[in-house]
Amino acid sequence: MNIETLKYPIGKLKMPKTISDKELQEAITILELFPAQLRLLTAHLPEKTLQQTYRLEGWTIKQLIHHIADSHHHSYTRFKWALTEYNPTIKAYDEKTWAALNESHTMPIAWSLTHVEAIHYKMTYLLKSLTKEQWERTFQHPDKKAPTSLKENALLYAWHSMHHFAHIKNALDSLTS
Repeated sequence: MNIETLKYPIGKLKMPKTISDKELQEAITILELFPAQLRLLTAHLPEKTLQQTYRLEGWTIKQLIHHIADSHHHSYTRFKWALTEYNPTIKAYDEKTWAALNESHTMPIAWSLTHVEAIHYKMTYLLKSLTKEQWERTFQHPDKKAPTSLKENALLYAWHSMHHFAHIKNALDSLTS
């Protein structure tokens, strides 16, 4: 496999110019089902397997699980900021340095799996309650030129869920090939 395929096993995100109700519902469904899929795939894994990477110089399965919890927590907060403030500028974070922290290497994955479940329950409950007008609300990422709508953020995190799920599957598959 080439490096781009290893980095982006489901491809890079292709954000539609206009997001349909169907695409939005599909994203919410992915966000709703993802925590159970992630737990089913990883909760039983022994520590040695959690140290497997999906590519050379890539994160371990354990780091990926902790990253998903951190990142999706940020996403949920961004939804709430955009709903309660006018186009807020969000706080970015350096995901690579977060993934390098000791907790990402030593903390049990069960805690992050539970955190992902809680965040996704809250997130999907919130998203299902949004009006058409609320879906159009935006936030500003300091590294992006254009604001991000809540519709775009929902699609981004549905993609992000499946992107890292594929990384974990690839890491596990590499153990048997």
